[in-house]
Amino acid sequence: MKRFWKEVSVVAEDGGHGIRLDGRAVRTPGRLPLVIPSQMLAEAIAEEWRAVEGEIAPATMRLTGLANAAIERIAPDPGPHVAGIAAYGESDLTCYRAESPEPLIAREAAAWDPLLAWASARYDVHFEIASGVIHRPQPAATLARLAEAVAARDAFALAALAAIVPITGTLVGALALAEGAIDADTLWAAATVDEAWQAEQWGEDAEAARALAARRADYDAAARFLGLA
Repeated sequence: MKRFWKEVSVVAEDGGHGIRLDGRAVRTPGRLPLVIPSQMLAEAIAEEWRAVEGEIAPATMRLTGLANAAIERIAPDPGPHVAGIAAYGESDLTCYRAESPEPLIAREAAAWDPLLAWASARYDVHFEIASGVIHRPQPAATLARLAEAVAARDAFALAALAAIVPITGTLVGALALAEGAIDADTLWAAATVDEAWQAEQWGEDAEAARALAARRADYDAAARFLGLA
């Protein structure tokens, strides 16, 4: 679909803020009203629509896509999405450490230990740390508390977490971001410790760099969405 509108506006509606294109309400692909709880997020989504030139490219309108997911897929039945996000607690990136070399082990510890310390204090839980890739189960109480923390989020926060957690590999880090215990750049650096190490040791592979940049773009959008929701 090509751009057909001249003006984009944000208007107050029951339950939040709607986006208007020349006065006409924007709807989700499933024809549900695109109503955003937060005015700041609604304004950011409106900017995506203002930036459209020529044909609409959904892949570049990441905030709109996350809002569509929150409204159409998550809000009607949050349970499966909560379970899917919480499942990452069983194999959180921060709990699986390199066996060697020592500098990498130290770098992982510097990036990940503060996150685990925060989560341990915040949720009164214990984490099992493994060296290597052999799975080590986390305590049932830990998984239950992390699941409760996820379930406490609304549909818009869940939409952001559903993107952030798979991209970073850490539920602990995503919850820290959601609660303001870490900023987005610091979490990204923590989530990509191993990639940065490999690039330093062996040089940067062009294809890997492009893939990482695409991940970063999706991550930045989801982190912004979370902060504005």
